[in-house]
Amino acid sequence: MSEQPIEVNESFRSKLKKIDARDAKLSMAHLYVAFIALFLGGLAGLLQVLVRSGSFELPWGINYYQVLTVHGVLLGLILTTFFIFGFQTAAMSVAVGTLSSNQRRLGWIGFWVMTIGTAMAAVMVLLNEASVLYTFYAPLQAHWIFYAGLALVVVGSWIAALSEALRWMKWRKDHPKQTTPLLGFMVVCNNLMWFIATIGVATEVLFQLLPWSLGFVDRVDILLSRTLFWSFGHALVYFWLLPAYMIWYAIVPQIIGGRIFSDALARLSFIMFVLFSVPVGLHHQLTEPGVDGSWKFLQVVLTMMVVIPSLLTAFSLFATFELRGRELGGKGIFAWLKKLPWHDVRFFAPFIGMLVFIPGGAGGIVNASYQMNQLIHNTIWVTGHFHLTVATAVMLTFFGATYWLVPHLTGRTLTKEMNKLGIIQTILWALGMGIMSISMHVAGLMGAPRRSSFSDYGGAEIAKTWLSYQIAQAVGGTLLFIAIILFLYIFIKLCWATPKGHEEFPIALVSDHAQETPAILENFKLWIVILVALVLIAYTYPIYDIISNAPLGSKGYKLW
Repeated sequence: MSEQPIEVNESFRSKLKKIDARDAKLSMAHLYVAFIALFLGGLAGLLQVLVRSGSFELPWGINYYQVLTVHGVLLGLILTTFFIFGFQTAAMSVAVGTLSSNQRRLGWIGFWVMTIGTAMAAVMVLLNEASVLYTFYAPLQAHWIFYAGLALVVVGSWIAALSEALRWMKWRKDHPKQTTPLLGFMVVCNNLMWFIATIGVATEVLFQLLPWSLGFVDRVDILLSRTLFWSFGHALVYFWLLPAYMIWYAIVPQIIGGRIFSDALARLSFIMFVLFSVPVGLHHQLTEPGVDGSWKFLQVVLTMMVVIPSLLTAFSLFATFELRGRELGGKGIFAWLKKLPWHDVRFFAPFIGMLVFIPGGAGGIVNASYQMNQLIHNTIWVTGHFHLTVATAVMLTFFGATYWLVPHLTGRTLTKEMNKLGIIQTILWALGMGIMSISMHVAGLMGAPRRSSFSDYGGAEIAKTWLSYQIAQAVGGTLLFIAIILFLYIFIKLCWATPKGHEEFPIALVSDHAQETPAILENFKLWIVILVALVLIAYTYPIYDIISNAPLGSKGYKLW
């Protein structure tokens, strides 16, 4: 096949600059770790679905829950965190300026702290000393090195976020009374949410799990540890999602040759996600009796509030698509859809992710609802939901971004051949995830538990009830692993083998018809005060109640 670059929108190229080579190196370092995690975590996922099909046994004494932990930790925590900070580093460098030497040094320190922490946790999982899944619920106990490793990943991410925040603050100082470029604003929002959210899980690890695993205390308060985890665990979903929203809002419009429909609408949706993403973790604990129902209800209400920015996003994006389609001659109600660049993987992959997010979001409403949650809680329905939202909507967007981000960082081009392979990879991923996730949802409605292997279902007859769905999951999982191999092939080619050249970092301009962005949207002092107030309202009394009613440990002190 021809190795010619695919066509790009030349009308904006003169307005865009190439990233500084030193910042590109830092960004690529994150992507290397992210995609190593993708391969290993994907392999673990393939082994899982094969085991659950009842036709495969793990060799060499490997524990099923060891494999389950590898899959969850590497894909849910490591792949996402490293990709996001790699992408955000590049985005900040292009949107608000090249990092200074000190800012870049902080970025590298954050990268190495996260990498060392990842290695520590991974070694313990491989040694079967930390088969505690990615939620690491007590009373399951891991080796202290595993907990220390996860703590380093969090601390390293804080350092990386600080590097990006300092770059933003420098831009604000140099450009007083100007509106921050949209992509830079979005990165700041995501990092702010991430920092607030990770305080809870860092507290759990440092003050509960680490002392417990080291033998300094004989027991920990299980309910408190879960509450601290889920103060982080649900916001983690939005930490995954907001970078995808960055790409949907600020980059995809440029790829299709259009404009951002509304800068103000985009910023408002991000502010709302920041405010309503952290104080909602109790909706993961609706079945736990130790938390008063009124506080659960409050957080369910706050959870439902995130529907609003999701609908704002859907309106804004499809308005952009329709306006561009009609500019290109699309007539009628839906004819404009035909005018969109379906042959361009940079658009095709994120767009499929957007479509899948619709049923994924609907499933999220079920998960967060009091009555419906009783039906699907701790069933494989929840796993299917995660695979629609994070593993499809978010990952397809990340894949689509990789196809232009990596050649931009490496000084190469996205060729027609790689573009076509990317289209095939997207279709394989969507097909495999569709088969696997639908079977998970149906099996979950029938009562199939999550986190369980075939041999743990409680008897052959019970296992046969869901066997056909487990086989379907194995088929879907196999397609997904093939898609991972194909993606990694494309990634390697884009790093070292495609022709050298310049691939744009496609940042879109705002529509000339958009209204001016209100200054209050950039008043982070106000939003931080409101965010902290919401977190305190949502968690202060529940945590106080848990601690005050904690049982005494064997040594006569409270377990907290």
